[in-house]
Amino acid sequence: MISRSGFLFALLVAGLVAVLPVTTSAAEAGWKAGTATVDITPVQKHWMSGYGGRDHPAEGTLHPLFVRVLAIEDASGHRAIVATSDLLGIPQTIYDNVSARLKRKFGLKRDQIMLHASHSHCTPVLRGALYDAYPLPNDQRPVIEKYSDELEQKYEDTVGLALSRLAPATVAAGQGVTRFAVNRRNNPEAIVPKLIAEQALKGPVDHSVPVLSVKAADGKVMAVVFGYACHNTTLSFYKWAGDYAGFAQMALERSHPGAVAMFYMGCGADQNPLPRREVFQAERYGQMLASAVEEVLLQSPAPLPAQLATSHAFATLKLGAAPTIEELEKAAQEKPSTLQRWSVRLLADLKAGKTLERSYRYPVQVWQLGGRQLWIALGGEVVVDYALRFKQEFGAGTWVAGYANDVMAYIPSARVLAEDKPPRTNGRPGYEGNTSMYVYGLPAHTWADDVEHTIATSVQQQVQQLKAAGTPTKTSR
Repeated sequence: MISRSGFLFALLVAGLVAVLPVTTSAAEAGWKAGTATVDITPVQKHWMSGYGGRDHPAEGTLHPLFVRVLAIEDASGHRAIVATSDLLGIPQTIYDNVSARLKRKFGLKRDQIMLHASHSHCTPVLRGALYDAYPLPNDQRPVIEKYSDELEQKYEDTVGLALSRLAPATVAAGQGVTRFAVNRRNNPEAIVPKLIAEQALKGPVDHSVPVLSVKAADGKVMAVVFGYACHNTTLSFYKWAGDYAGFAQMALERSHPGAVAMFYMGCGADQNPLPRREVFQAERYGQMLASAVEEVLLQSPAPLPAQLATSHAFATLKLGAAPTIEELEKAAQEKPSTLQRWSVRLLADLKAGKTLERSYRYPVQVWQLGGRQLWIALGGEVVVDYALRFKQEFGAGTWVAGYANDVMAYIPSARVLAEDKPPRTNGRPGYEGNTSMYVYGLPAHTWADDVEHTIATSVQQQVQQLKAAGTPTKTSR
C-alpha cells in the first residue's frame, strides 16, 4: 500500500517525466557550437575583384570584410565547420590549401568543411583568380600572393578558435522570403523599374531565405547562417564593402548582440539586385534580407535533433571544344581586354608545350542536419535552375548554395547552356553559358553539354548515400 506522501511523490515524478521532452536544456539536446570571426580587410594597396573594368587598387573602406566561422558537433561527436567570407569567390588553390591545413591541424576532412563566398564585387583579388579579367600591374602579384597566404592562415586560426569554443547549443532550421532578386537574363536592367511597376518581371527566381539558428544554453542567439540567391553587385565603386550581404550581417549582429551573422550565396549566378549602384540601395536590400531572417527567428523554428551527416565528392566536369590556334592568334592581336589576355596566355602555354585541360575537378557537397534538413553546396557561379531542380527533387525546404568551396567559373544549367550557344537569336550576350569562360581563364568556350547531368548525378548519389546510412532526406517545409 502506498502512503499519501509516497503517492504525491510518485505524481511529482510522473509530472516531471511528462514535461522533460518540452523543457530539454541545450546541454541535453546534444549539439555543441562555437563561433569566431576575423577581419580580412586588406591593409596594403590591393586590386579589387569583380568587375573587369577595374583599373586601380581600392581607395578606401565602406565597411570591413570578415571571415566568420561556425563550428558544430552532434551528439555522436561528429564535427563540421561552416566558414562564410566577404570575398568574390574562393579559388581552387586556397580551397585545397585550407582543406589540407584543417585536416592536418584538426582532423577535418573535406566533407566536414564548407567554405562560402558572398561574391561581393568590392573585395580583393585572390591568388590565381580571374587574372585574365584585370589589367594587373606586375607589382600587384606579390601583394595578392602575400594576402592570399595570410588569408589561409587566418582560416586555420579562426577555425581553431571556433572549435575551442564548442559549448552546448540548440540548432534549428527555418526559411523566409524576400523579393529583391531579379533574373538578369530575362529583364533588361534599364527597364527593370518599369517592369516592377507593371508587375511584369520574367524568368525563374528563388526568393527563399534559408536560416540556420544556433542558440547558446541561455537561449541567446549565438549564430545565424542565412542564404539568398542574388549577386552581390549593388555597388561598383572603389571601396571595400560586403554589399547588401554585408549590410544584412551588420544589421543582424546589431539586433542580436554577441551573435555572429553569416551569409552564404544561393544559386544566384543569373540574378541581380535591381535597381542598383547606390549605397542606399545596398543598405535597403540588406535590411530587407535581415528582416526576412528576423521573421524566421521570431517564429522560433523547432530545434533539430543532434544528428549531422556530411558528404563530399569531386565530379569531373568536361569542358567543351578548345579554342583553335587561329582563334587565339586573332584575339591576341586585338586591343587589351579579357579575351585578348586570355588568348595571349593560352598561346604561351601551347608554345611552351603545355596541353590545355579538358576537364575540371568540381566540388559537390551534401549535409543533412537533424535527420531532415538537407543542405547542398555547389562550387562555381551556379544559375538558379539548380536550386529549383533540387527543391523539386528533394523537397521545397532543401537548401542549395552556390559559390561554395571553389569558384572556378559560371555553372549553367542545360537550358542556359543551350540558350547561350551561338548564334544567339534572342540577342543576349550569352554570358553565363558562354563568354564568362574567358573571364575565369578556362581553356574552352563552354562546358560540355552534360554539365547539369554530371552535377545532378553527384548530388543524387550523395543524397542516396545519406539515406542508406539511415537518415531521412525529404524536406517539405
